Amino acid sequence: MAAPRRDTRGIVDAAELFARVRFRRREPAPPLRPYLEHYWLIDWDLEQPYASHVVPHPSVNLVFQRYEGEAPFAELAGIGLGLFTRKLEGRGRVCGIQFRPGGFRPFAPDHPVSDWTGRLIRLPDTDPEPVLSPDDEDARVTALDTCLLGLGPRPDPQADQAMTLVDRIRTDRTIRRVTDFAKAEGVSVRLLQRLFAAYVGVGPKWVILRYRIHEALERAETEERVDWAALAADLGYADQAHLVRDFKATVGVSPTAYAPR
Repeated sequence: MAAPRRDTRGIVDAAELFARVRFRRREPAPPLRPYLEHYWLIDWDLEQPYASHVVPHPSVNLVFQRYEGEAPFAELAGIGLGLFTRKLEGRGRVCGIQFRPGGFRPFAPDHPVSDWTGRLIRLPDTDPEPVLSPDDEDARVTALDTCLLGLGPRPDPQADQAMTLVDRIRTDRTIRRVTDFAKAEGVSVRLLQRLFAAYVGVGPKWVILRYRIHEALERAETEERVDWAALAADLGYADQAHLVRDFKATVGVSPTAYAPR
């Protein structure tokens, strides 16, 4: 696995977020890297409340959280189907584990990952203090490693297959239709859908659409002027109107309303 990515895909108004909080991505221990995207660490000390917004990746997250005035807690976040919003105020700290799509099942082999989709589940038996208490960032990363290594991920060839397939969708922009993708992989659509439900948590069509929106959001964040019609064609949409519809449904505003931010 390469070093943690540096893009802002999925983060709505990333520049504003980074101006208000301290955000870092860190690598896990080598035995965990096949299963994880990265750790993500956020600290803040705000004079005014701020609402962060994220278009979630097709990933499960395990998140240790501390908010001013609340007891710290650990939470399992299944794949978010819509825009995720969190209000930040005062001082706080979050330490998160983002699993690769398909990489969570080896840590919880008794349930299909679709069982957690769209859910936020408090974990009262998981003590968040060993992760949240250290002021030293390296110590927090070590605590996250210890937490996961203690769960002993179970090797699973189907998890490996699911991770590989999602990586192909993420990196190959020519993958636009589930039927064509299944045919190229030599499997039936039904088998592909069952694999994704069990190991990713959402269907392959949902993954294709979500990565399209991430690409559009990233372009809106980083380019001075986006040719939305050309981008719609590049992402495999029938026309610009379909891209606008999906973008607005996911982010809450149209691409042209968002881009000037």
